[in-house]
Amino acid sequence: MNTRLRYGVLMSVAVVAMALAPTAWAERGKTPQTIAGLGTVTFPTSAKSDAAQTAFARGLLLLHLFEYPDAAAAFQQAEQLDPGFAMAYWGEAMTYNHPVWNELDLAAGRAALRKLGATDAAREARAPSAREKTYLATVNILYFGKGTKRQRDASYCDAMQRLATAYPHDNNAQLFYALALLGRNEGVRNIPDYLHAAAIARHIFKLNPQNPGAAHYWIHGMDDPQHAAGALVAARALSQIAPDAGHAQHMTSHIFMALGMWDDVVTANENATRVVYAHAKAAGKPQVHCFHYNEWLEYAYFQQGRQRDAENLLQACRRTGTEALRGMDKKQAALFRDQFQWSLMQMRATAVVESHDWDGAAAQMRIDTSTLGGEAGWNDFAIGYAAAERGDAALAKTSLAALDKLAATTQPPNPDDPQQSDYLRILRDDLDGLIASKRGAMQQALASVRRAAQHYDGMAFDFGPPAPVKPPHELLGELLFATGKPAAACTEFEAALKKAPNRTQSLLGLARAQAASHDTAAAIAAYQRLVKIWHAADAGLPGLDEARRYLGTQSHD
Repeated sequence: MNTRLRYGVLMSVAVVAMALAPTAWAERGKTPQTIAGLGTVTFPTSAKSDAAQTAFARGLLLLHLFEYPDAAAAFQQAEQLDPGFAMAYWGEAMTYNHPVWNELDLAAGRAALRKLGATDAAREARAPSAREKTYLATVNILYFGKGTKRQRDASYCDAMQRLATAYPHDNNAQLFYALALLGRNEGVRNIPDYLHAAAIARHIFKLNPQNPGAAHYWIHGMDDPQHAAGALVAARALSQIAPDAGHAQHMTSHIFMALGMWDDVVTANENATRVVYAHAKAAGKPQVHCFHYNEWLEYAYFQQGRQRDAENLLQACRRTGTEALRGMDKKQAALFRDQFQWSLMQMRATAVVESHDWDGAAAQMRIDTSTLGGEAGWNDFAIGYAAAERGDAALAKTSLAALDKLAATTQPPNPDDPQQSDYLRILRDDLDGLIASKRGAMQQALASVRRAAQHYDGMAFDFGPPAPVKPPHELLGELLFATGKPAAACTEFEAALKKAPNRTQSLLGLARAQAASHDTAAAIAAYQRLVKIWHAADAGLPGLDEARRYLGTQSHD
């Protein structure tokens, strides 16, 4: 029987069973279960013991929080406590699918499910209720269904919709359907799907505001500048729902980042790293000051004008990551090295662009990106950008040639990162435009960066700091301003700020262009915004001094 037909039969069985048959097994988890530091969830199962049900509930909450390794460990504990507990194996398999990140560990997911049974039918036979059989049939699509990952993700999403429809009072079924909507486009934002997911999650949040999945998926569905204000309630709630989950602390900053609320971005990611470091210490693992939360923290420090803190964090990443590598065996090091080098590369690129220190420690840092494939383009861009700005034309051209090669050889679609080839072209055109401007070829420079900006506008929005590192509209505004076209520059800076609200380099460029255009009221407003954002900035921050001078001059006029 094919998957679609078998699923339809199971759904019919589920409805009949609910209507006609009494429950033949002791159902646990019918009342809300609270796990300290992680939230509250209601998910009835056929667990044979309260201990197994509690381990399952812990795993489920961690799964909703994207704390995947800890979630897998909790589900495995449930399996050990109750080897016949079908939903524990479902849960473990779910931890190997990371829809928003477009990651699926096919081998690990299959291995988890095969512990329950060798075939789809054997696994479903181990589940005593129609509802549990349906959950198993649905997850089987991800790991044993036909077609490519994209096709399986689409089929899985359709199946989750049917499951959610069949069990309208199963809040977690609704949430997993919302998550499937977020993931069915391979990690690339599809606005209708994202808003649909947010609406589902928002509804469940009203029913159970302590289920972290509700706030979490609501945030993910609206974490772009156009919609983020609609999820501020979720952003304010999630860190309180799950104070012991680093991802819950960080996730709030998706909304704050999209709105340019830099103090909140910093607080969220400082809290996230504090939780992560505490967990690492408790587990006897090294505390590495790199990776996602620190990447966002460094970027937000720069927006606050706290350049020393940002640069110290970059150096801490390099130091702690290198020390961690030395303490690992070869197998561990092989798994860790690429992640570390990628994160260090991203943080260094941010530091180069944001600090304007073209010959400083970040610009001179050397990173081995030989195993990173197309991702190495961000390293080439950072090297070339700093070289062009400090007048090293030879090195800038070498970096551009390396980017040209990567852009030519990294062809779409990359199944792991569908937009990677697009970003490489944008990086290439940004760098080409900057190099051309330094030799006075302004028409070529403007054409290259304008092409990058148009390309960027045609892409799906990616949450977080600007993926091209130097937003092309911002660079185009700077080039236009330098050629004596402040009005045109204003248009580009405003376009940049729509994609990255309150980004300080775009806002500073806008203020300068407005002042040069004799739009004094607008320039005052922009400079005042900068002064407010930079309330905790390093002493002597150049843009801050400029803003204060301008505002002081205008106050005397």
